[in-house]
Amino acid sequence: MATPQVLILQHVPWERPGRILSSLEDLGLETVTMNITDKKKPDLPDFGELAGVVIMGGPMGALDYDKYPGLKTEAKLARAAVASGKPLLGVCLGHQIIATALGAQLRKGEEPEIGFAPIKRMDRHDFFSMWDKQLNVLHWHNDVVGLPEGAQLLARSGLTKVQAFRIGPALGMQFHLEVCKSLLDEWLEEPSMVKDLKAAGGSKSALREAFEQYDPLLQPLAEQVFSGFAARCNSYAQTLGK
Repeated sequence: MATPQVLILQHVPWERPGRILSSLEDLGLETVTMNITDKKKPDLPDFGELAGVVIMGGPMGALDYDKYPGLKTEAKLARAAVASGKPLLGVCLGHQIIATALGAQLRKGEEPEIGFAPIKRMDRHDFFSMWDKQLNVLHWHNDVVGLPEGAQLLARSGLTKVQAFRIGPALGMQFHLEVCKSLLDEWLEEPSMVKDLKAAGGSKSALREAFEQYDPLLQPLAEQVFSGFAARCNSYAQTLGK
C-alpha cells in the first residue's frame, strides 16, 4: 500500500494552504496538491489511501459545475469523506462546497465580507476550545451557505449566519485562518483580489495594518485548529492498511 497522503484541492494559484500545510508537514504527513476545477474526470489518488482532504478557497461559486466540472467531483469527495469518517477541512469556497454537498443552500450574501471583522463563537467544540466568545478574523467572500442538516454551528458573524460548522469528521470555515504574512502579500499582488478589496471599500495599507494588529492573536488559534486537523489525519493514516 502507498504511503497515506493528505489531498489538498486548490482552485487558483494564490489561494494556497499556508498554515494548514505547515501543520501537516510538522507531523511528517505527505501531501499532494491538485487543481481539478476544469476536469470532468480528474485522475485523483486512491480515495481509500487518503489520510485526509483539504478543500481551499477560490473565486468561483461552489455550484458552478458547468464552468468548473471538477467542483462536482470535489462535492462527491466531501460526501465520501463525511460518510467514511475521513478528516475533511474546507476553507471559504471549500466550506461552501462541503455545505452544499451535504444539502445546504448557497446564496449571495447581502454584501461582500472582505477584511477583518468579528465572528461570534456559538459553541465551544474541541476545534475552537481556546477561542474567546468574539474575535476578529480575515474574511474574503461574497457567497454564503446555510447549515447542513445534522451539523453543529461553531461561529457566525453579523453578515454571515454560518461562519464555521462541523459535521462528523468535517470542519468548514468561511474565514481565512490559513493566511500568514507572506500569503497575504501574495493576495495583495493579485489584481483580482485587490479589485475585490477596493470594491468593498478597503485598501492594501489598511488591510496590512489590520493584519499586524490581529494576527498575533489569531496565530495560536490557527495553530490549534490546523494542528488538530493534522493530528486527526495522522491518526486516520494509522488505521489504513490494517
